[in-house]
Amino acid sequence: MAVHIRLTRKGRKKKPFYRIIVADSQAPRDGKFLDIVGTYDPMQEPAAIQIDNEKLNDWMGKGAKPTVTVANLIKKHVKASVETV
Repeated sequence: MAVHIRLTRKGRKKKPFYRIIVADSQAPRDGKFLDIVGTYDPMQEPAAIQIDNEKLNDWMGKGAKPTVTVANLIKKHVKASVETV
């Protein structure tokens, strides 16, 4: 079972909201998932990214691989958190 960290879409039409989840690679986009790691809201200005670093590091330590989009969101989140400190 390959595990991926990816986005699942929530919200309504033309108002997307995403959860960053850990799921089996064979599961559908909005189907079963193992854990919620964070959220991403592209409708806010600037886009709001919230990630639970403890959960993320735990899952990545177990071998979960983020998708390209989620990897970019993680980089933005880390950069933003470093700038605020």
